Amino acid sequence: MREPLDPDMFDPVCPSDLAPIRFGDKWSGMIIRCLEHGPRRFSELRVPLRGISAKVLTRSLRTLERDGLVSRTAHPGPLQRVEYALTPLGRSFLGPMATACAWAEEHWDELLDAREAAAGQHG
Repeated sequence: MREPLDPDMFDPVCPSDLAPIRFGDKWSGMIIRCLEHGPRRFSELRVPLRGISAKVLTRSLRTLERDGLVSRTAHPGPLQRVEYALTPLGRSFLGPMATACAWAEEHWDELLDAREAAAGQHG
């Protein structure tokens, strides 16, 4: 039995859209992080990704599957369940993501300052 995903694994004060480096759509990087330690069901993914609608999560998962980063496995039975997991290609993406996240963390204050300065010019 896997540990459940931490509902607070993504800090709401630290939105992914602040980082200038994005992997796929707004949610793809977070979905990949959720699958880092093994397969997950759709309902499990919704716990830490509580800001995502079912429709958008489905679209993001299909895109990740199309790109070869995530696999979808349907387990037959009376209570059919579907699990999503990283493929070897998806797993190879964890290193570059960690590098980009470390860079954003190192430059967080500069990124925030630039956003605030730009908002002041346009507001």
